[in-house]
Amino acid sequence: MGAIDVVATDVTRSFEMLKQHLADFTDADMLVRPVPGANHANWQIGHLVGVEAKTCQMMGADGGPKLPEGFGDRYGKASASSDDPAKFLKKDELLALMAQTTEALARWVQSLSATDLAKPTPPPFDSFCPTLADVAVLTPGHRHMHLGQVQVIRRRLGKKHLF
Repeated sequence: MGAIDVVATDVTRSFEMLKQHLADFTDADMLVRPVPGANHANWQIGHLVGVEAKTCQMMGADGGPKLPEGFGDRYGKASASSDDPAKFLKKDELLALMAQTTEALARWVQSLSATDLAKPTPPPFDSFCPTLADVAVLTPGHRHMHLGQVQVIRRRLGKKHLF
């Protein structure tokens, strides 16, 4: 297994881990904040979907989702403070969209050659991910960061600790 296979596998496994951590969340649980001012899981997952859909578009990853009308407004920085369930998608809807980004991004990573990994990234990613290799590892790394935040919400809700 080469580096490309490892990263593509991590794209898929990071989604599986996220689904495991959210499996026993209700839609109401998705709106619980671990502390005042922190983002709830619904906003965090929507944020991930938005970033990943944009990544699919910018990298030419076929199969990325067509986001619902107004998705960017629902999951932009200005909406992060909202606790109104009517302003957000349901957990199952978010995970269905993330399944699409996962499949598209894993296929895109698999399509890269070792030479491709060193190619420069187009703007705006170039400011923090200078190469395609950096973009490839961004998805699982970004998900893992938010997964840690979901762990804190699980504890706040008194749910079983995983792993």
